[in-house]
Amino acid sequence: MIISVINHSNGEISDERLERAIRAINRQIAEDFEPYWSFGAKLRLEGRSETRSRKELADMRGDAIMYVWNKPNAGNPLNYHDKTHRGIPYGFVFKELSDELDEEWTVTLSHEALELTADPESNLFVRGPHPTKRKRTVFHWYEMCDAVQAETYKIDNIEVSNFVLPLYFTSSAEKGGRNDFLSRKYDAFGKAGPDGKTLKSFGINPGGYLGFYDPKNEDEKSEMHTLDGDTKASKRLMYKLQTKTARITRHDFLTASRDRLADKTR
Repeated sequence: MIISVINHSNGEISDERLERAIRAINRQIAEDFEPYWSFGAKLRLEGRSETRSRKELADMRGDAIMYVWNKPNAGNPLNYHDKTHRGIPYGFVFKELSDELDEEWTVTLSHEALELTADPESNLFVRGPHPTKRKRTVFHWYEMCDAVQAETYKIDNIEVSNFVLPLYFTSSAEKGGRNDFLSRKYDAFGKAGPDGKTLKSFGINPGGYLGFYDPKNEDEKSEMHTLDGDTKASKRLMYKLQTKTARITRHDFLTASRDRLADKTR
């Protein structure tokens, strides 16, 4: 799978910096991600043809496309995709969004690349336990990074996102198994340390969140739900909803989900 990367940052992120990030993320996919998941992708920086007709697919030279923009409202990037590359798997990286969340834009690029690789159409779900009602079955989003998205590590001095491993999507406890790449341990208060516990299957680490579909929903207007790990995770998710970041939007959240998140306190 080739993911075409298009730089719309207008100089905020140079092609040279973007190439360094792409090289690190390609290493992450090939050396860290693919050995566990047995599938992968390669990112490739392409040119930019906005001076040409927007009915053409000149930018699209691979199997999917990733746009890098300064901010969500810069030239209406979502509308740009819908009019130009309709029907093609895609993702967005907004530098302003990363700055607001106090994280490197390379982490967002890594996050989106891994999830675009695993679920190009963003329409896969995995059967598993309800996050708070464990005996009840729901369908979790097939997302690679959301549950651990506050955790990062470096490749060639480029910061990239942690990701879950296949055993994360198993409903039974796998003794001795690893559910995420970094396997960091946290205590009951969300503090990292050697005496804590690693990520549980279908769980979330501090700063992460998950989404799921509840087919037996009875008391909510929306059947799509989210659960976040802490206030920082809630802020990250709400900002993505407000700015219509592609992966969140394509899960068709309704007003009920946004209102419930906004009212949460911790």
